[in-house]
Amino acid sequence: MNVPSPAAVRQAGAVVALQGTALVVVAATLVVRHLAGTEDPPWLSGYGTAGWFAIMGSALLAAGWALWTGRRWGRGIAVFAQLLLLPVAYYMAVGSGQWLYGIPVGLIAIATLGLLFSRSTLEWLGAQDPASADRSEPDTR
Repeated sequence: MNVPSPAAVRQAGAVVALQGTALVVVAATLVVRHLAGTEDPPWLSGYGTAGWFAIMGSALLAAGWALWTGRRWGRGIAVFAQLLLLPVAYYMAVGSGQWLYGIPVGLIAIATLGLLFSRSTLEWLGAQDPASADRSEPDTR
């Protein structure tokens, strides 16, 4: 019997899935722009950047789905992504002066990290699964 995931885990899963969806939409937009003949700046390779966004978006969608359905492996991907977003948010706000974008991105990343490290999430992670490899008796399920 699996321990049901707490609301904080499902909420974090929803946020991470939305972040993944946003990245996939950006990837699709870049491909459509490139196919339409839009001239990209030199630092933006249309297909390469779209591929990167598609891969990262797919990973976040998978992590969000995993968290939503109570699978523990999604948390590592989600934490890593939020930690990567913090310096991005800092650069957006301070480095390029885009406070309107940087502050919400940073706040969402911090809030999601708060959900992923909340007491209920940590208790859920620490709950012993009856079919764990740490048990010495055979699995009878």
